[in-house]
Parts: sequence; C-alpha cells; structure tokens
Amino acid sequence: MSQVEKRGGLLRKSSASKKPLKEKVVLMYDEIFMTEDPSKCSPRFWEELFLMKVNLDYLEGKLESLDGEELMKIKDNINCLFQHCIQALGEEHPIRVVNALQTLCALIRGVHQKNKSTSGFDIINMLMGFDKAELCMKNLMESLDSLLCAEGSESLKSLCLKLLLCLVTVTDNISQNTILEYVMINSIFEAILQILSHPPSRREHGYDAVVLLALLVNYRKYESVNPYIVKLSIVDDEATLNGMGLVIAQALSEYNRQYKDKEEEQQSGFFSALTNMVGSMFIADAHENISVQTNEAILLALYEAVHLNRNFITVLAQSHPEMGLVTTPVSPVPTTPATPLGATPPSSDVISSVELPLDADVQTSNLLITFLKYSSIVMQDTKDEHRLHSGKLCLIILTCIAEDQYANAFLHDDNMNFRVNLHRMPMRHRKKAADKNLPCRPLVCAVLDLMVEFIVTHMMKEFPMDLYVRCIQVVHKLLCYQKKCRVRLHYTWRELWSVLRISTNTGQWKEAASKVTHALVNIRAIINHFNPKIESYAAVNHISQLSEEQMRKLEFQRNEVICPKSHRLLSQVLEVVRANYDTLTLKLQDGLDQYERYSEQHKEAAFFKELVRSISTNVRRNLAFHTLSQEVLLKEFSTIS
Repeated sequence: MSQVEKRGGLLRKSSASKKPLKEKVVLMYDEIFMTEDPSKCSPRFWEELFLMKVNLDYLEGKLESLDGEELMKIKDNINCLFQHCIQALGEEHPIRVVNALQTLCALIRGVHQKNKSTSGFDIINMLMGFDKAELCMKNLMESLDSLLCAEGSESLKSLCLKLLLCLVTVTDNISQNTILEYVMINSIFEAILQILSHPPSRREHGYDAVVLLALLVNYRKYESVNPYIVKLSIVDDEATLNGMGLVIAQALSEYNRQYKDKEEEQQSGFFSALTNMVGSMFIADAHENISVQTNEAILLALYEAVHLNRNFITVLAQSHPEMGLVTTPVSPVPTTPATPLGATPPSSDVISSVELPLDADVQTSNLLITFLKYSSIVMQDTKDEHRLHSGKLCLIILTCIAEDQYANAFLHDDNMNFRVNLHRMPMRHRKKAADKNLPCRPLVCAVLDLMVEFIVTHMMKEFPMDLYVRCIQVVHKLLCYQKKCRVRLHYTWRELWSVLRISTNTGQWKEAASKVTHALVNIRAIINHFNPKIESYAAVNHISQLSEEQMRKLEFQRNEVICPKSHRLLSQVLEVVRANYDTLTLKLQDGLDQYERYSEQHKEAAFFKELVRSISTNVRRNLAFHTLSQEVLLKEFSTIS
C-alpha cells in the first residue's frame, strides 16, 4: 500500500497516475468560501464540520488569499460559521468544543489580517454582522466563562485562554481593537481570579491568565472607565493575590535561573580559560554576550498589581523557599519554557509553581527579592531597546513601592533580614563578591544597593539620564520615609555620595555635578565642624584617632554586644558632638522631605502604550499554529460517547 502524505489539506499518494485528494474538512471549507449557503444541499453540514479535525493552516491561508471585495461576497457564510462555532461551545461532546474554539481562532486571526484601512469593511460586521454582534459576543463570553470555571478538561481551559489571547492581540494597538468593547461589557475577570486562586488551575494556566489580565487592564485605560482596572484595584482575597504573586515570581525566577546557568556555563568554559591566560581586560564586553530574552508581559502584570492594588503590596513580602534551590519537589511539575519578550509559552501552558513548606536548609525568599534580582540583571545592559524598556519598568515599579507606606514598613523592618544576591556588572577595578559573604540586612538595603549599582556602572557617553533620575527619585523617597519615621539605617553611603569627583573634573556633567555638590552643603558643614572637635578631644585624652570605619564599628558594638569600653568611648564622642552642636551653622532648606508622587497618565502614558504594543505583537507571534495543535488536546477525548 502506498504511503499517504498530508500537506496543506491535500492527501497525496505516491503514485503519479492519480490526482491528489483533499481532506473532507478542506472540501467543507471550500464550500463555505462559496457564495451559496453550504447547508442548503447538506442539512447536517455544520454538525459534521465540528466533528472534523480543524486544518488551521488551510483555513487561515484561504482567508489571507482573498482580497477585501472577495471576502465581502462570502460575509453571510463567515457570519454563519462564527455563529455556529459559538453554538458548538455549548455541546456536550468535547471534540466539538475543541474544534469550535480552534475554528474561532483561525477566523478571528484570518479576518483581522484583512482588516486594513483600505479594505473597506468593519471587522465586527465581517465576523458577526452588526445586528447580531452584541448577542454573539455575549454568548461567546458566557461560554468561555463557563468553560474556564467548570471542573472539566484542562485542555479546554487552555484553549479558551488561547482564544482570548488571540482575540485581545490581533491588533498591535489593543485600544483599537473594537471587539474588546464586548469583552469589557461581558467580563471574565472572576474566571481569571478563580484560575489564580486554585493551585491546580494556576499551575496549568496561571501564566496565560496573568498575561491576559495585564493586557485587558490596558485597553483604553486613559480614554474610558475600564472595568478590569476597577475590579483589580479592589481585590482583597488573599488566595487570589498570593496566586498571582506566585505566577509572577516563578516567571521572574525562571529568567534569573536561565541567566545564572548561562553565566556559569560561560565562566566554566573556554572564556574562563582565556581569561586566566590574558587577564580580564575584555571581561565587560564578553559579559554582554550573556543574554536571556526579557519577559515584559509578566513585568507589566507585576506593575499593574503593585500600582492598582494596595493589598498586593503584602504579597511582595510573603516568604517562600527560594525557587530553583529545591531539587526534590513533592510531585513532578513541568517548568516554564523559555519565552521571548512578552510571550506566552510556545509549547506549554503550564507554570511551575513549586509551592512547598519552608525548609530550614533552604534560604527563604519572596517576590520582592526575586524581582530585585531580575532587575539587577536587566538593568546591567540598557543598550538593547527591550532591556531599556524592562529597566525603565523595573524602576517605575520600585518607585511605586518606595511611595507605599506599608511597603516601606517591611522594607525597613529590622526583623525581616534577607541575604540578597544581586547581579553586579563585571568591572576591571572590582571583583565579584562571594555569595557566602553577603550580610543579612533589611530589604531596603538591597533596594539601595541596586540603585547605587546602576548609578556607578552606567557612566557612559550616551548618558541614560531618565533612568538616573528615576534611581535618585527612589532613593529620595526612601530617605523621606526614614526621616518621617525616624529610621536610622546602617548603610554605607560613600558610593552614593561620591558625585563630588565629577564636579572637580572637566566634562559634560561638571556643572550639574557642581549643583548637586552645592546642595550637600549641610552634610559638608557637619563633617567640617565636628571632625576637628573630635580629633582635638582624642588628642587631649590620648585616644587613638577615630576613623570613619572605627566609628561604624563602635556604633555596631554599642547596638549589638555588651562592650563597656566601646560603649564608654562612643558616649564620649557623642558628648563632644552635643557640646558643640550650638555652634554648628546649617543652611535652612525647605521641602527636602517632599516629593511629587508618581502619576502614570500624565507622564508615562506614551511609554506604556508603546510597551503594550510590543507585548501584544509578541504574544500574537507566539500563538503560532503548533500552540493550537490538536494532538495533545484530543488525547483526553479519544472516543465520542
């Protein structure tokens, strides 16, 4: 028997004497693309169609091959197909539902490809007809909501989310997608929350659900009232918020893991041997080759949660075992596949959320720590446009966190100390710090470390002034909280307050640096006033001269251990300070503890519009044919009862 080969809807036999035969489903598609109603001659046409395995390539290719005028001629048949797809979603047989969902995907994408400004037709009219659009979309959204909330097939739920992502991202600018008006009216918000709050569903569909929610929140957010924004802002269910946090943490953790693996691979390979031979003069350039695609879609979801929902702030500090360190999970869980910028996973819908009890041998982490590590990677190299956008979005998220009273409370809490291993850019004048030497400190120290790291490692010709300003704003807001709440932070400020060396050198930024240096007049006055007094006291009392480092050690000893000698010496120094305080002259500066609060609509609207456009494009690109393949789906429905 000759082999049968299936290509483009054709069944080709190896024998050249016979003409190629078409699949039955392709023949049925051809009937739909005729001007006549296909059910006239075949009353069971629509019933039989949804029993046939969908040929996405052929259906979308056929739609793409028609021009606008030809498509308008078969508008009634397209409308009829769309309506029968929606009706099939209510069928008992899951195979019909699967085929209907896939057909809808092909229809929406195929027709949208023809929806150009010169085509002369409206997308809603072409798919459903103006007179039936409202009812069609109502029925469609209700069916999708029921499928997502039911205790049924996970494959069906996955395909429902794929269809919704397809519907949302068919246009680059989602705010120009008029079909989404019906998605606003017939909300699926509660269905998304149910997925996130239920661990099995979250593991399977959490990633797609979070990305979908982030996109829906950005539909015409500056032009009208978006119900998804309103609803997200008032969510207070702990299980739902924690579920969303776990999905985001896992996606960011997966990025961090991939980066670390590549870094270790490079260090242990040829590059490491070459460095040992010729030195590290090219280490910075070589490090730029360690590149992992950023995930702006999940970062956008984190931003929207932090920006819109104050209850989500508590999720940032929820402790869990550091993901990637646990080697023996309770049950085998598939990992999140590597995905490009803002993309849904290309070959799997599952999310690996290893939700395990805390282990004394595993360092605890939280979403904020995972996010800080992610930020320390993407902010290293801002030359690439996507990394620049990711770095900017990370700083915007940190800005929102630095303004929040509750976030500041746990950031500065001495009882919440963590060892945060931020990635530091390799530089010729410093060595990479060993992980074991990292101190346990309040989380605000890690935020400040991240800001200082960016400031001191991005002195480049094309100066990223916008990012610098954002870093300084984050630091300023943290200092304002410390002043307001009288928090004394044990932190080494030297690197941050070193802009002085720039003001003394000739260069483009000398004038700006001089202004900053002048603004630090009070700090310099304090140092210049008290240093001679302390030195004089030390000389008279035969005390060895106290360096800055010695003073820090004394302060540490006074607070942490019982050391009478250290306590007495520090008390003497403080007495000198008190005795000479009246003669200190400071410049009165008003408003230093005031700042302009973050506002998205007035200052960041253009950035977010471009960002969402980029994410939409990439999500659509990754909803390729193989992600909608039936092989996996139909394993659950091998027989029809």
